[in-house]
Amino acid sequence: MTPFIPKATIKIVSHSPLSGDFSNFGTDIMRAAELAVQQLAGPLTDLGYKIELVPYDDKSNIETAVANANEIIADPEVLCGVGHFASNLTIPTSELYHKAGLAFVSPSSTAPTVTDRGYLEVNRTVGRNEGQGVAAAQFAQAQGFTKVFIISHSWDYGKINVYNFKNEAVRLDIYVVGNMTTDRMEHFDIIIARVLATQPDLVYFAANPDQAGSFFREARAAGYMGVFLGVGMNASLLDFSGPLLVDGGGMYYTDMAAPASYYPDAAKFVEDFQNMYGTTPLIFAAQAYDAAGICLKAIEEASKAKGGDLPTRAEVAKAIRALKDYKGITGIYNFNKKGDPTLADYFVYKVVSVDTGKWDQNTVVASFKVAPPK
Repeated sequence: MTPFIPKATIKIVSHSPLSGDFSNFGTDIMRAAELAVQQLAGPLTDLGYKIELVPYDDKSNIETAVANANEIIADPEVLCGVGHFASNLTIPTSELYHKAGLAFVSPSSTAPTVTDRGYLEVNRTVGRNEGQGVAAAQFAQAQGFTKVFIISHSWDYGKINVYNFKNEAVRLDIYVVGNMTTDRMEHFDIIIARVLATQPDLVYFAANPDQAGSFFREARAAGYMGVFLGVGMNASLLDFSGPLLVDGGGMYYTDMAAPASYYPDAAKFVEDFQNMYGTTPLIFAAQAYDAAGICLKAIEEASKAKGGDLPTRAEVAKAIRALKDYKGITGIYNFNKKGDPTLADYFVYKVVSVDTGKWDQNTVVASFKVAPPK
């Protein structure tokens, strides 16, 4: 048998935290990208190329990420990358990728700034932060709620989601009975009095989990038994909310990703991931598999466009944006001129218990497709 002699080596980079903060998520992103290269690189192999997945550890540290990015850029065999996990690393490193013409696809960076600079090389397979407000209002309408009370902390994440929630609620003929901002961590007496006086079906609270939890506890104790809907929640909410949180109408929150098991087309991915690594893939792993798949498909299309020759980084970056209806395991992807999915999925979870150890048992009860802002 004649040994396979590649005409060139093409490297796909996974740049995520493999140590330090969020290393569990970063490791699964790397593993998912590795699995994608193993399973989806066939067409490029048939074109005569050797495909490698090269992992880099950004350690959730900007200095490390920038140093790695310079090393990645200096390697001419790297044609595309998956990462970073966090927006605060994607933003500074993508300035370097942009100058080098090297495309990256993030499976988890959600800050608007990631793509608002309009760089051809920057893309993502997940929605933007502010889409949660739109999805939350659509959930409110779907549940038949007609009166909502909006509360937010005056930080950018909260303000942008409140802005979008309110606009969408008004568009959907949901009556906003109150809209208040608070920077205080406790003593919500005035706000709670307003809530009790207006009796909304739903209280939408866009704030940190600790502040939200404190408000929910006090509101329940004061007698409000309607529905709570939060944004950007995590298990620390339960340390502040108390046992009454899930009473009455219960507690829901929005997020921009679902577990891999939620997506019907990801069933084989979950099985293969478990067989290879012995664990269930964490959230954003399935999106990382698709991000790597998009890299591979774009390289393939760019190579075919020039008769099978090795494409340039610029040609790969253009090919990503030119992909039409790329079918991934988490959905079908098309990208707008900024690198955002033209439609992104947003999810509503229901809190099932006040036990912090059961936070992972919260289930997706609804999902909505939201277009990015124009």
